[in-house]
Amino acid sequence: MQALVLAAGLGTRLRPLTLARAKAAAPVDGEPLVRRTIRWLCDQGFTDLVVNLHHKPESITAVVGDGSDLGARVRYSWESPVLGSAGGPRHALPLLFDRRSPGSGDGTSCVVVNGDTLTTVDLAAMIEQHRRTGADVTMALIPNPRPEKYGSVQLDGDGAVTGFTRRGTDGFHFIGPQVIEADAFLPLPDGVPSETVLGLYPQLIAARRGSVMGFVSGAAFQDIGTPADLLQTSLDLAAADGRRDQPRWGAHVRVAPTARVSRSVLWDDVTVGAGVQLDECVVADGVTIPDGESYRRCAIARDGDTLVVHPLGS
Repeated sequence: MQALVLAAGLGTRLRPLTLARAKAAAPVDGEPLVRRTIRWLCDQGFTDLVVNLHHKPESITAVVGDGSDLGARVRYSWESPVLGSAGGPRHALPLLFDRRSPGSGDGTSCVVVNGDTLTTVDLAAMIEQHRRTGADVTMALIPNPRPEKYGSVQLDGDGAVTGFTRRGTDGFHFIGPQVIEADAFLPLPDGVPSETVLGLYPQLIAARRGSVMGFVSGAAFQDIGTPADLLQTSLDLAAADGRRDQPRWGAHVRVAPTARVSRSVLWDDVTVGAGVQLDECVVADGVTIPDGESYRRCAIARDGDTLVVHPLGS
């Protein structure tokens, strides 16, 4: 079975950092998200992968290549325009099933994962449930940890998805991984943007109860949706590795001896001038912080020759 890594999104919530890279290429504790995702998939036995691309695709291909250094075979599904959570998988079907025949009723399936989350879902167990229930789609779920932040997935007593609700409602949280049947996506027109939760999945649910199932577990989940999320996840990973408050930095970072940098993430080719103070900041590729500047809890990136600074928030 092959896997599709969704990495084509515009990364609007991660701005201004996505001025420098695609969201999936953003370094978390020194390693791009997409490489962490590919390594996790390989550890679970998935080595034949497709990654979809749109925004700043070169930033992803540069850090992944053909995947061979990670023990994977990686191919790319290019999108223009960006095709969304349903249109992207639809466009990738010819690559995902190049040796099989979607549309023939032979039950072809694949795993789809997000390129901007980290999780520990047991994919083998999710696939086993998917096959046993005969679902078209099986979604990895956990009890919603923050209903005020995330919308919820509603389930019936048998674990079938009955609907999707906005923030503020208790239920389950979709954490990215899913198993899909090619035949559920094949009717969508190729090259036309479309969504799953906001389009295809409610149609499947209305047509057949149990077509969309939930796989509920206690898997760990880290959403790298915002610069604040990226910083916190980097700090958490560093602490777990015995490097408390010291996440890994990128290549060719130059910090003046009189500068003070604490609890911050610096990407590639960053220069920090004399007397600079950075506290809990994320600094994107190619940024130069002029002498004497001071920033706390900011995301900093370049837009041409302009320095773009956004507060991290919570």
